[in-house]
Amino acid sequence: MPKIPLMVIGVLAAIIAAFLTISHIANITFNQKAKKEVGDFFTGIEDKGEIIQESDLAELPPSVQKWLVYSQVIGKERITTARLKQTAVMRLKKEGRWMPLEAEQYFTVDKPGYIWIAKVKAAPLMHIGARDKYHAGKGNVLIKFLSLATVANSKGEETDQGSLVRYLAETMWIPTAALSNHITWEEIDGRSARATMSYAGITASGVFHFNEKGQVINFIAPRYGEFDGKFALETWSIPVKEYGEFDGIRVPTRGDVIWKLKTGDFNWYKFEVKKIEYNKPFAYTGDDSLFYLSFFHSFWT
Repeated sequence: MPKIPLMVIGVLAAIIAAFLTISHIANITFNQKAKKEVGDFFTGIEDKGEIIQESDLAELPPSVQKWLVYSQVIGKERITTARLKQTAVMRLKKEGRWMPLEAEQYFTVDKPGYIWIAKVKAAPLMHIGARDKYHAGKGNVLIKFLSLATVANSKGEETDQGSLVRYLAETMWIPTAALSNHITWEEIDGRSARATMSYAGITASGVFHFNEKGQVINFIAPRYGEFDGKFALETWSIPVKEYGEFDGIRVPTRGDVIWKLKTGDFNWYKFEVKKIEYNKPFAYTGDDSLFYLSFFHSFWT
């Protein structure tokens, strides 16, 4: 077998090093922009220190009351903001390869919204940067290969509806949001209740299913999704597998996200929540050295 000249090896090594450097810089830039959005997102949010009383739950269906009691929100501050860390695996097709990811998510409650930021390991040395945002009633899903080349930048009425449904489902992580004026409840039976959320001109509903303890065990709703380049309204489900406790609040920590299609169930996302903090201030100064020292050290480590 002929030997590869040292010069060729050197050139290849330089190309790989340049590729990795560009990818790393692009990822930093992508995260800088996303974190600035988070800083803007949290601007003007006030923690009023309101304590949840048992009487606050009186108008809710019994199954929802039981959920909030189990979640241990009585005697705790009403949640105005939350930030969450999760790991997950996802795939783009039914038979596709599972890709690991790490994600951060930020919620606001009084003005419903979230920002989800993730780095997906697509292949060795290859990653995908993703940012899913719901703010002022508008949704936007931004996906960039190597955090550099835009693969998707979804927005519009279907994305708005899908984002609202996602927010409604993820109130399972911010349970006092069930008391929001934007959400109305209808008891279905002793183990399920329909939540209808109206915000910024969009209305959507989903059904929360509970077990005998009061834990959320599933959320099912019609949601717009993009399939083969076209939006379609399909059934979306989040079966919950485990619970945990953060800041004294009991919430789901592990589960799946499933599209229930005519061709069969498409389980495309498996998540595990690692950490949640409630009602903590957040400000992004633009100085990443300060940001990483003050925020990542105190929260993500």
